[in-house]
Amino acid sequence: MPEVSVLGNLLAFVVVVGILVTFHEYGHFWVARRLGVKVLRFSVGFGRPLWRRVAGADQVEYVIAAIPLGGYVKMLDEREGPVPEDERPRAFNRQPVWKRMAIVAAGPIANFVLAVLAFWAMYLIGVNGIRPVVGEVVPDSVAAQAGVRPGDEILSINGEQTPTWQSVSLTLLDEALSGGTVRLELADRSQQVRHAELVLREGQNLLDKGDLLEKLGIKPWRPEIEPVIGGVVAGGSAEQAGLKPGDRIVAVDGQPVKDWSAWVDVVRSHPDQDLTVTVERGGARRLLVLHPAAERDDGEVIGRIGAYPKIDKSRWAQLRVTVRYGPVVGLGRALEKTWDVAALTVRVLWKLVIGEASLSNISGPVTIAEFAGMSAAIGVSAFLGAMALFSVSIGILNLLPVPVLDGGHLLFYTIEWIKGSPVSETTEALGQRIGLALLAALMALALYNDIVRLLD
Repeated sequence: MPEVSVLGNLLAFVVVVGILVTFHEYGHFWVARRLGVKVLRFSVGFGRPLWRRVAGADQVEYVIAAIPLGGYVKMLDEREGPVPEDERPRAFNRQPVWKRMAIVAAGPIANFVLAVLAFWAMYLIGVNGIRPVVGEVVPDSVAAQAGVRPGDEILSINGEQTPTWQSVSLTLLDEALSGGTVRLELADRSQQVRHAELVLREGQNLLDKGDLLEKLGIKPWRPEIEPVIGGVVAGGSAEQAGLKPGDRIVAVDGQPVKDWSAWVDVVRSHPDQDLTVTVERGGARRLLVLHPAAERDDGEVIGRIGAYPKIDKSRWAQLRVTVRYGPVVGLGRALEKTWDVAALTVRVLWKLVIGEASLSNISGPVTIAEFAGMSAAIGVSAFLGAMALFSVSIGILNLLPVPVLDGGHLLFYTIEWIKGSPVSETTEALGQRIGLALLAALMALALYNDIVRLLD
């Protein structure tokens, strides 16, 4: 995977959040103006304005503010200040319930529209992935019991085509939420097709923190990587020891090193310890003393040296696949993908609420920034896919019936539509306080999970 700096993560985060917020708020803005409501301000971000412009017949104030963690559309409203007599028909609070509901719902809808557009563009460009060929099957695991064997390629899951490992993981996650039996279509090394059934039972902790494939006992196949240094990180243990790109690791403490995986295992198992490394450079062998730095990873102290392997791209060519569609089919796939991701998100949220999924799966801004940065480093297609996933999540989150969110406002307007009168100011104020408390708790949990991941 490509190395991504903190600055790169931050920049990708700001770009993604900026696009998501702009689309979301533009949804409110566009529908409000079409329905005759006067908009006073369109702001991307909070706090001190970095850029400001007033334009249009209504002299709308357009603002880009310093804190890029949200935005808002301020509309004419008698509850927020005096409104001239001649402009009262354009005040938000004077609109019938259906208009207010349409304006509020337009924000999340805009996020779903953005997701469709991003997925569509992603499919037009082409989605790069790795064919889902099984490398190892853990004995007595769910996969082993189903009869999955090393070398099998997963062609489909319950009839859904799975051309890449990413599609396998997402489809399995969707099925794991329901439990029951999952039917796999497999092709072995001789291209003989057969079927296998994975039994996903309760108590297997499939929705807890960690890799789903690993819990099922499946390890993806990867070409053997030779123990040759491709590059070193400036200031890392490898550079300090004198390791250079092109060095072949021959032995460690006199024990031969077979491949890069074996080399990584040795380094990881010797944190803060000296290793005598035999390397081959320019046809000659030499000894180097390497001292792996001790770092925490998933609660375990491991050794790291800041080096990555030399990759023979030709050996990976057989595994690479590009999923690409034309404009018409791509749009249909984008709509289908957006629906599937939205449904999956809702189901995962419900599992979190009833305690059947681990709360450690909730991510905060640090994890989101890392994911955005990594996606941007991989390429435009990956970045578009990540942005689409975030956009769906923002849309779903805003539709939750929690006061202060769009869904909370829709809940109050629905009650008003049923009973024929608005909810009381006391009820609305109480709801706002409850909503703020729930959001604060959710943000605290997300930040806590981010900190735990960093410390791990």
